Amino acid sequence: MEKGKIIAVCTSPGKGERKKPLPVGKLIAGFGLEGDGHGGDWHRQVSLLAIESIDKMRAMGLDVGEGDFAENLTTSGIELFSLPVGTRIRVGDQALLEVTQIGKECHTRCAIYHQAGDCVMPKEGIFATVEVGGEVKAGDSMEVLAPAEAEGQG
Repeated sequence: MEKGKIIAVCTSPGKGERKKPLPVGKLIAGFGLEGDGHGGDWHRQVSLLAIESIDKMRAMGLDVGEGDFAENLTTSGIELFSLPVGTRIRVGDQALLEVTQIGKECHTRCAIYHQAGDCVMPKEGIFATVEVGGEVKAGDSMEVLAPAEAEGQG
């Protein structure tokens, strides 16, 4: 199965704003990332975006980094947007996420869109619910679980 790692864990109190990296975050089952404005009882508890996607925007001349696309988890090594809805991802030692949405519709064009004329989050970002909580930090491993492996976990 695909393996990757966490590059950054980012949070912000409100929605639609750039997030700031944390040394350690806490994923809470059925909620999302502790202290984050997107947490709650809904299908987009946690957002993930690959550093490879952010690098595409950097290549267009933008000064952007982890959290600038309002993602909670900046990842590396897994092509997130190719994962089907329902995929389970083990994060670190404990946490288990389930992919609920690929991409999103941006109703308002963010500052990044206006600067670059494009944004990767609507096409390449994904959303997940937290099935099993746990601490998460930069450097933690990520593993896409096979459907059979995910059965009975969470």
